[in-house]
Amino acid sequence: MDASISSSPPPDGTASGAAAVSCAAVLVAAPASGQGKTTVAAALARLHARQGRRVRAFKCGPDFLDPHWLALATGAPVHSLDLWMTGEADCGARLHEAAAGCDLLIVEGVMGLFDGTPSAADLAQRFGLPVLAVIDAQAMAGTFGALAYGLQNFRSGLPWAGVLANRVAGDRHAGMLKDALRDPSQWLGALPRDAGFALPERHLGLVAATELGDAMARLDAVADVLAATPLGRMPVARLPQVRFEAPPADEAQAVPPVLAGRTIAIARDAAFSFIYPANLDVLTALGARLSFFSPLAGDALPACDAVWLPGGYPELHAQALAACEPMRESLAAHVAAGKPIWAECGGMMALFDELAIQDGGQVHRLWGLLPGRVTMQKRLAGLGPQQLSLGGHVLRGHTFHYSSCETPLVPAAHTARPGATQPVGGRAGEALYVHGPVRASYFHAWFASSPQATARLFGAMPMELESHAASTDQA
Repeated sequence: MDASISSSPPPDGTASGAAAVSCAAVLVAAPASGQGKTTVAAALARLHARQGRRVRAFKCGPDFLDPHWLALATGAPVHSLDLWMTGEADCGARLHEAAAGCDLLIVEGVMGLFDGTPSAADLAQRFGLPVLAVIDAQAMAGTFGALAYGLQNFRSGLPWAGVLANRVAGDRHAGMLKDALRDPSQWLGALPRDAGFALPERHLGLVAATELGDAMARLDAVADVLAATPLGRMPVARLPQVRFEAPPADEAQAVPPVLAGRTIAIARDAAFSFIYPANLDVLTALGARLSFFSPLAGDALPACDAVWLPGGYPELHAQALAACEPMRESLAAHVAAGKPIWAECGGMMALFDELAIQDGGQVHRLWGLLPGRVTMQKRLAGLGPQQLSLGGHVLRGHTFHYSSCETPLVPAAHTARPGATQPVGGRAGEALYVHGPVRASYFHAWFASSPQATARLFGAMPMELESHAASTDQA
């Protein structure tokens, strides 16, 4: 069989002549965050991939970090599935395309199984994805059975694959956990409590696999242990088989190449790494030529018509970014020429005058294209789904940051929560700052939700800003 796997469905969503396909598939979920979903999902993917099977992985909900580990395990791009942000049609098209070209689909859930609107459970039920529950059992015995039973039966009709215990003390402990299950056939095994299995974390989530020299060795170590469990010994043919329907042909919407002839320079390195692969697909479908550069590596700004500074960890590299004087000067020249910049979350942080690591802490002089200071905080300052209206088109996305900014700039617009036509409870969403040709916000956009609005961010047409997000039925 051809081992090549397409990275995504066609950017315009077409699927003419496609038929329904069946493929082994599971959704790896948990009762809460921090239970080991990513470890298990990536290890399961790695176990089958190294045995020569074609595996594709997806991440439920908005996330830039877990997909790094899933991509390392599968060797293929990892896309987000979210019934609101990416949309049901987009989810279905991506699952169908992947199922047609691989042997196993693994979807990693988000937070707890029933957390959020929509939740991982909603996705599982919509597409018939059997749930593999991962439970951190290090401080429980009989309650493990109650928790597993509750997850399986809390919602009627939820597809179910079984349960795997994580961080188990030993064989005796594993036996107690298995005996606690009402149905022993639901037992898919246990992973030991071993620091060597832990994937390192920091304030926004897991450390990206690309930052660790031993990332693959970590995955192989877990895969080796998983191989000895009932889950690991189960042939793909015995894993739950799911039928994925082809997207209706009438759902196809051509993306006009309004960015044809334009080059977009995109920062991509450890400081600017929060990039959805699907967003790159949309820019390409719009006709743009993509040129990547690394400020941390000292790259010059490529010749371009627009710049995208994605989110990431500028706070971890503030000293190096502050020393990028040529980058500061080339970006200033880009702005002086009236060329647009879209700066997203961490990308926006790098454009302010100063970045304070914490109140009273070290202050770094950054690139000075936006007046004001960004200050890191110990607690989350923004979290959740958001939407932004530009010229009557709605971009869906999310926000997730630990910093706040002080600036004399007056926001040109604000995001709002899903379905809201105005700020809820008197609170505005994330500010969108427009300063000359610079557009900047903490808002992370999912470009496929509105290619037209995306084109506006990169200067293809006037912004036509609105003061709040429109209702989601315009998206």
